[in-house]
Amino acid sequence: MATFLQQLINGISQGSAYALIALGYTMVYGVLRLINFAHGDVYMFGAYMGFYLANNKWIQSNVGTSTAGAVVVMVGAMALSAGLGIVIERFAYRPGRSGARFTLAFWLGIVGAGIGHLVHPSLISLAIGALGGILVGVILEQTGLRPVRQNSRLSLLIIAIGVSLVLENGGQQVFGVDPKFFPQIISTTLWHVGELTIDSQKVIVLAVSILLMLLLNLFVKYTRTGKAMRAVSFNLDAARLMGINTDRIIALTFAIGSALAAAGGILVSLLYPKIDPLMGIMPGLKAFVAAVLGGIGNITGAMLGGLIVGMAEVMAVGYGQSTYRDAIAFIILILILLLKPAGIMGKGVVEKV
Repeated sequence: MATFLQQLINGISQGSAYALIALGYTMVYGVLRLINFAHGDVYMFGAYMGFYLANNKWIQSNVGTSTAGAVVVMVGAMALSAGLGIVIERFAYRPGRSGARFTLAFWLGIVGAGIGHLVHPSLISLAIGALGGILVGVILEQTGLRPVRQNSRLSLLIIAIGVSLVLENGGQQVFGVDPKFFPQIISTTLWHVGELTIDSQKVIVLAVSILLMLLLNLFVKYTRTGKAMRAVSFNLDAARLMGINTDRIIALTFAIGSALAAAGGILVSLLYPKIDPLMGIMPGLKAFVAAVLGGIGNITGAMLGGLIVGMAEVMAVGYGQSTYRDAIAFIILILILLLKPAGIMGKGVVEKV
């Protein structure tokens, strides 16, 4: 019984972090009907931003390893990741559905930066390559070569996979391929309750996750912007006709989802301090499974799905089946697709063909 309770505590802590990442998937899908496969890599970006902020000399000298320091690190990483989410939406997904301008310059700038780095791996070569690519893109756009207006779910899905690969490989170039170890921004305390051992880090992960999820629920249900998000989710075209700035709402959705993913990245890094540029692949897939399990597009369902996936994974490890740790999530996905494709809290939607 003690083993079960111990693993239950561990599973709830792990699952709450998955739930934070799953919320980003479910929010974007609810608004755009798009699976943002780059979301796991935003989780990785958030962990790295937390790493660099925690090792910043000014932050260490002014706030140090205290609760205030941890809050500064988390809020800063969430803000930077929210900015990344807005950039991804603006320069990748929005042009894919509306043919927005200046996308060619942006992506050619990235290509130019990559070429400059390959020719001579230095910051100057990277900057020269980026500026050259941007200049070529602007010239081509001025001559009339612009993205074709489209709204294909398949094209957006391919774009999402492409953005994911850009972030993973770009992360290896920028952050390095060697793993880094996340600093202990909050000291660890072990509490013994009978035969149970409770780690203060896991309690913090659970408490912060619940707080962020409650704040998200309150924001979506009771604020004017949250109501606009629900309207866009219900019917994008009708919301636009009612005067809602749908582009702004979609960008905000990406920003919030990315900020929650960054929070998840930092919380998981407290439990497992080793981070690397490919760390977002498996947690991102598991969070996607959690979103589908709970009913993708349903915020409460994403929370529930994350907890279930986390507890199932930890229980498998606790009872000697660690080999199947990563397989558990995908077994759950197969079962839910066979038995209840809409998810636990999802509703079946009939689409006209």
